Amino acid sequence: MAVPSWRRRAFALAGVASLALAAAACGSDSDSGSSNADKPECAPYAQYKVDKKKEVSIYATIRDAEADKLTQSWKQFEDCTNIKINYEGSGEFETQVKVRADGGQPPDIAVFPQPGLLASFVKSKKLKELPAPVKANLDKNWSKDWAKYATVDGKVYGVPMGANVKSLVWYSPSLFKEKGWKVPNTWDEMIKLSDDIAASGIQAWCAGIESGDATGWPATDWIEDIVLRDQGPETYDKWVNHEIPFNDPKIFSAAERTASILKNPKYVGNPKTIVTTSFQEGGLPVKDKKCGLHRQANFYSNQWQKGTKVAEDGDVFAFYFPALDPAKGKPVLVGGEFVSAFSDRDEVVKVQTYLASAEWANSKAKLGDWISANKGLDTSNVTGTIDKLSVTILQDQATVARFDGSDLMPAAVGSKSFWTGMTDWINGTKDTKATLDYIESTWPK
Repeated sequence: MAVPSWRRRAFALAGVASLALAAAACGSDSDSGSSNADKPECAPYAQYKVDKKKEVSIYATIRDAEADKLTQSWKQFEDCTNIKINYEGSGEFETQVKVRADGGQPPDIAVFPQPGLLASFVKSKKLKELPAPVKANLDKNWSKDWAKYATVDGKVYGVPMGANVKSLVWYSPSLFKEKGWKVPNTWDEMIKLSDDIAASGIQAWCAGIESGDATGWPATDWIEDIVLRDQGPETYDKWVNHEIPFNDPKIFSAAERTASILKNPKYVGNPKTIVTTSFQEGGLPVKDKKCGLHRQANFYSNQWQKGTKVAEDGDVFAFYFPALDPAKGKPVLVGGEFVSAFSDRDEVVKVQTYLASAEWANSKAKLGDWISANKGLDTSNVTGTIDKLSVTILQDQATVARFDGSDLMPAAVGSKSFWTGMTDWINGTKDTKATLDYIESTWPK
């Protein structure tokens, strides 16, 4: 999900510590906000300023601590431009954004974690093609590969925002030190480590796939990551594009390899508890040393409690989810979000243009636990240890990156039957064959 590639250079706004001061300096209670133009702190926002106070609504999947940092990232923009951003994050985004759009009350801007879902709104003629200033920032700040994910029939309807590396495994460095365990470099070493953890009486792997209407998405990431490893990028691409069926024997092989970890009672205890454990809580036992390993993206760093040291010698850290055959490269599953608009009012265009800028990317990165494929992002502004690890993985010449498959698939599959199918599969309602057959049957004809 939510969800690829992850990389970055230089125009930095004021530091995080100056945000509050700058915001106060730029603020104005008047409708015109004319005094803002004379504030030096607001100079970078002059092109976005409107004469009268306006409001723009943004709807996304980003919640909790991540949402707090998101709203903080545009606080100075709001104070300097007369544009108030009303943000709402929801675990039911994929369902509710359609309900709102169909009901004639869509948000001004939606942040789609799935290009496939975005495309479905384009086909129903609800999204606006990128206005010229937004398109200019897209062309300047992103590669053609990133631009194509939000391109439908030759026209572009979204701009990438955040990025994430999903091929990570979280662990407790102090627990590993106590037990004498080593970070694995190969798949076989990881399986041996899993056996050793289980033999010690500690749960080897922990996971949680409950996420409201999006329940099941973390399990789709598992399948995708292992398809990349079990079958390689060529087969992965064919599968995502439905050039081979969802229930192809090669995908069955990858799903069974996934089951050898995620549905293995020796490693996870009762697999059914994974279905009722929330995505946010799934990996928390790692810090408490009640679980050895948790596969989840770099953005999971936002879930650790304040004060948790995330580092190689800290409370928690992560390592690269090993390849089956390192000689074939370093497969990496990546994800990201795309900013699209249902409205083309002037203030909406200005917000979308700002979110496509290097200025905003640097402002957001300074708050920590976030990376982007924006070429204008100065890597020195990437602060978190996991973010730096993620950037290192992405910049590795051996890396073979692929965008989250479910996010690229048609919405009927990628953000519906794949999720529900994985939930039934983990729950034991359907076996691997029945699950893959079901998902294949839902692929749009």
